[in-house]
Amino acid sequence: MSLVIMGGSSCKKDGNPNNLPPVNPADYAGTVDGFTSSDEIFPANLVAQWTFDADLNEKLSNSAPTQSAGQSLVDGGVIGKALSLNAGYLYYAKQFPKFTTASLTSFSISAFIKILNNGTKRTMLMQMARPTIFNGNINFALNTNANPPSNTDILRIQPTFTTRTGGTQDNLNSVLSPKIGMDKWTHLVLTYEATTGVFNIWGDGVKIGQFPNRGTGNNNFQCWEPNEFIIGSNYNGIPGKTVNADVAFAPMTGQVDEIRIWDRSLPDAFIIALFNLGKAGK
Repeated sequence: MSLVIMGGSSCKKDGNPNNLPPVNPADYAGTVDGFTSSDEIFPANLVAQWTFDADLNEKLSNSAPTQSAGQSLVDGGVIGKALSLNAGYLYYAKQFPKFTTASLTSFSISAFIKILNNGTKRTMLMQMARPTIFNGNINFALNTNANPPSNTDILRIQPTFTTRTGGTQDNLNSVLSPKIGMDKWTHLVLTYEATTGVFNIWGDGVKIGQFPNRGTGNNNFQCWEPNEFIIGSNYNGIPGKTVNADVAFAPMTGQVDEIRIWDRSLPDAFIIALFNLGKAGK
């Protein structure tokens, strides 16, 4: 029996079977996660924005606050200047153009904050308020009452939204938390997807909410009209606007920068990119 060795030609493996265009590393120089600026994150879906670089206006509608207290613009923001609140708030007594029942069914909210716990009062970072009603369409609530100022390792975040039947759904970061402090910008994001009912909380690029599955149907978010907008408080912290005797919240002390609201739930990679872009001042 003889062993026959068959000859054959070698074939070179194609390293680009899908004929993708070549990538030039120079095109990505100076970018963060492929972006040059936070403004490149779903600009077509952006429905409200506060930069606080030159004024207190909502940027897309150029709307100035109707009433404010304890506010100033300070240097050292994430990008440019930032809003500083000392037991303060901004109140916009109008409905922004894209905050409508028909168009705002899913949403994402991004903000950078500097804050401490206070051990006594909750903080309403922002609220899409409903006139004369305590709970707004969206309530970005921080449980700053749960720990003393010395605790900068835990910030309990408990946002809620109003449903089609007028009830509320919430989430809470009962285990994970970003670090906070008046010398640290902390990135907080809420996302809500109407088709799945998933309501997420993010802190510094990490998904931290423990109760994201809020259900659909009657549990879906409803953007009731008319609505108004408040940064740093709810109605009960604004003179002349009190709606009931609840004193759980106090006007905010801290700093806020780069508030953005979209009419869609942002994909995970884009939320992480927003955090990294903010760290890079972009």
